[in-house]
Amino acid sequence: MIEIIEKYFTLTQKQKRLLTQYVQLLLDWNRKINLISRQDEQNVWVHHILHSLSIAKAANLNGAKVIDVGTGGGLPGIPLTIMFEQAQFTLIDSIGKKIAAVQDIIRQLDLPNVRAFQAHSKQVKDKFDFVTARAVADFRKFYKLTRHLLRKGEQFDQPNGILYLKGGDFSQEIAIFGQRVKVFDLSQWFDLPFFETKKLIYLKF
Repeated sequence: MIEIIEKYFTLTQKQKRLLTQYVQLLLDWNRKINLISRQDEQNVWVHHILHSLSIAKAANLNGAKVIDVGTGGGLPGIPLTIMFEQAQFTLIDSIGKKIAAVQDIIRQLDLPNVRAFQAHSKQVKDKFDFVTARAVADFRKFYKLTRHLLRKGEQFDQPNGILYLKGGDFSQEIAIFGQRVKVFDLSQWFDLPFFETKKLIYLKF
């Protein structure tokens, strides 16, 4: 329900329409291929849309060039694309059928500020201001796989870097980065049980 998102974000009519359409398309595609857990379908607004948009609480991405690595069904990339119309998004995943679904969703939503293609992060040569992802690997491993994608810069609310959604205890994974890392507890923004253990890792590049 879009009302769940409106409790925490101020949305335009266009954003409400696009997020609602995206959820329907995501669920339609999920019946054909596994984009999200089938058990999660009834919780898609909280577990996937609101979770993805938590990045928007920590960083204003408008004007930035962003790559979403391991996007799956377009998460968090497509909700962020809808939220930040002035940003340019690239969505990649190594699984072709997932990217085919995402490309179809982008086409049906008519989103001009996003592209999606099949690739491993090491195959991408472009440079970006921010890398986003949802817990696709140990954070140390993820950093090694994606650091070549980042360019240094401080023209946005946050200096360029990685915005990585993850749950549980990952203290050992981030210890080596010292003061470059900031961890946001999502429960500070969302008063729902799902977010009690969910966090956002921000690593300044």
